[in-house]
Order: sequence, then structure tokens, then C-alpha cells
Amino acid sequence: VRTEPMLKFMVVALTCYGMATFEGPMLSLKQVNAIAHFTDWIVAHVHVGALGWNGFMTFGILYWLIPRIYKTELYSKKLASTHFWIGTLGILFYAIPMYWAAVVQGLMWKEFTPEGVLKYPNFLATTLEILPMHMMRALGGALYLSGVFLMTFNLIKTMQKGKLLANEPAEAPALLPVQVNEQSQHRRLERKPILFMVLALIAILIGGMVEMVPTFTISKNVPTIASVKPYTALELQGRDLYVREGCVNCHTQTIRPFRSETARYGEYSKAGEFVYDTPFLWGSKRTGPDLHRIGGKYPNKWHFDHLLDPTITSPGSIMPTYPWLIDQKLDNSILKDKMKALRKLGIPYTDAEIEHAEQDLTKQAQKIADDLKQNQVNVLADREIVAVIAYLQRLGTDIKAAPKVADNVNANQ
Repeated sequence: VRTEPMLKFMVVALTCYGMATFEGPMLSLKQVNAIAHFTDWIVAHVHVGALGWNGFMTFGILYWLIPRIYKTELYSKKLASTHFWIGTLGILFYAIPMYWAAVVQGLMWKEFTPEGVLKYPNFLATTLEILPMHMMRALGGALYLSGVFLMTFNLIKTMQKGKLLANEPAEAPALLPVQVNEQSQHRRLERKPILFMVLALIAILIGGMVEMVPTFTISKNVPTIASVKPYTALELQGRDLYVREGCVNCHTQTIRPFRSETARYGEYSKAGEFVYDTPFLWGSKRTGPDLHRIGGKYPNKWHFDHLLDPTITSPGSIMPTYPWLIDQKLDNSILKDKMKALRKLGIPYTDAEIEHAEQDLTKQAQKIADDLKQNQVNVLADREIVAVIAYLQRLGTDIKAAPKVADNVNANQ
């Protein structure tokens, strides 16, 4: 291991594989999941596997394979060892700050004052607290990437040094008859790998169908809430823009039944609220706050300002700006086809709703534009930002008796 770079990479790869696979079951524990889920722990966990296991295993294979393909020695074992140490440091500088940030996030989100209120009610406080860890993460990524450049140079020089052996004759000893004393049915089946594979596949498919088909065909298995309705045409368009702009990468839409989450966001999420979400946008990482109860919490103008420049409503925010949403016209060319496709997936859009989708969309958009105009914001009703606002104002409101847009809010919360 000390002299062979390939073995060094494989040892660390196996170590990272063991760590990543151990973390998986550990994250299923409620006590661990309550702190780690939605935090940078998930980022660290994934990258230990991606950078350590998959990455280092790939590097080790390449360092072993390329010299043999080109019938020569590796150009520089010293460079390969340097790559190993730089890459290992890169993984450490990447993963450790993320684990550290995760603990900080989890504890800050859950901390209460002696009076019983959240100590850090402003979500942004946790985001700003972990920025130094993210800078260290960037350093780790840069180190890891620089190691890849070293490897690329080393392997290119190795290929230039040798000569490609495009086709090498392969030889193997002749197969000898296998004497089997036990002539059981299963033993005979094991000697026929293709048949065995087909029968195993059939058994797996039957088992899968027995488990899954009832959940697809029995309607009572799908939890429903009477007040939950499909998205309107405008909200549906806004949802697609929400996905297009990557909002789901930083915001979750799942409030867990923990005191710290209900105190921060409101009533916890119910399964029946998501029956018309295709696909679900639950998310897995909270760089920003959960948005499942954002509907009606802020006025339309707040959302307009927040999308135009997040620092207007949340000083210090690291969220990017979206000025193009104000300029770009909403594309409704496939709106009806989209609603028809969703109906095939079980969303109960009626023929009338599909036929009048564009008229209904225009009517709802104009109401939002008029409301913005009353607050000294002039924007055309057919702009993308109006659709995004409509979608955000809908989130989490179906289970409320009378959804209403807020008039006055604390912009920093």
C-alpha cells in the first residue's frame, strides 16, 4: 500500500464506502434524523460516497488499467501519490465542514429560549452562521479537482510513453466436466445461469406486483382531504417555473411534526395535501426555509420584492435574484396539453377547466397584477413572476378554512 498508489486509492475508497453505508441506516433513526435531515449532513453523506468511494475507486482503476493497456509503467508514481494526498485532503475539507454545519443547523433550528419561543426565529441566522463552513467546503472541492488535473496529466504522459495494444489475444483453459454428486432440482437449476436468472426475475416481478398493485388500484389507500383541490392553471404554470428556477433545491415543502418546525412554519404537513402534486416537491435540503405554509403569510408585493432582490425583504440573504421573471412573458402554448397529461395521471381536471384554462389563468393573473398596482408595483399580468406569486400564495392554504393573503408582516422572518 505504501508504494502502490492504486492500492492507496482503493483502501480509502473502501473506507468511504463503509462510512457511507453505515450512515444510511443510522440516518433512519428518529433521533438522528430529527437533527440531520434537511441539513448539510445529507450533502456530506452523499459526497463521502461520491468523492471517496466512487471517485477514488475510479482513480485507482485508471492508475491500474491505463499502464496495462499501453504496455508501459505509470509515468510518475510520485504524482499519483501526490494526487492521493491532495484528493484525501479535499474529501476531508469538504465533508468535515458539512457535518459540522449540519450539527449547527440542526441545533439552531431546534433551540428554544427559557420562555418557550424559538431562539432563532429568523431562518437566515442559521444560513449566515454556516457560511464559513461552506467556504471550507469550496476549498475541499478545489483540492479534489486539482488532484484530478494531476491524474489527467499523469495518465496522458503514460499513454504517450507507451503504445496502445488495441487487441490482445485472450486464452483460457478448457472447461472440464463438473462432477455433481447431488442431483437435486435446485442444484441442476444452478448450473443453468440464464434460466436461473429468468426465473429469479419472474419471482421478483411477482413479489413486486403483489406489493404494489393493491396500492395503485385501491383508492382508499390514497389519503385525501376534502378541501384539497388541484392547482389552477396559473398556479400550475407557477409551479413549473418554481421547478425550472431550481427553488426546490434550496427549499423544502414538508413540515415535520416536531415542535421546533410547527413553531417556525405552522401546522405540520399532511399526506393528503400532496395528492395533486406531480411530482412531489418535498425537497431534501434547507438552504432556505420550508415553504409549505408560505401561502397567505406575506402579501403579493413581498413576494415580488423577494424575487426581484431577496435582500430587500431579508437583509443578508444569499438567495439569487430573479429579475428576468418580470420581463419574460408566460408561455401558455402547452398549458392545455399539460393539464390533459396530468388528468391521465389522476389529477381531476374537468373538460371545462381545460377548455377555459387560458381565460381562467388570465383572470387570476390580472387580480394579482391589480393588487401589485395598488402597492405601487406596475407589472403586466402575463409575466412569469405573476405565476410564481400565484403558486407561492397557494402553498399550504387548502387545509385552512379561509385562506387570506397577509397585509402586514415582519419582512425579516
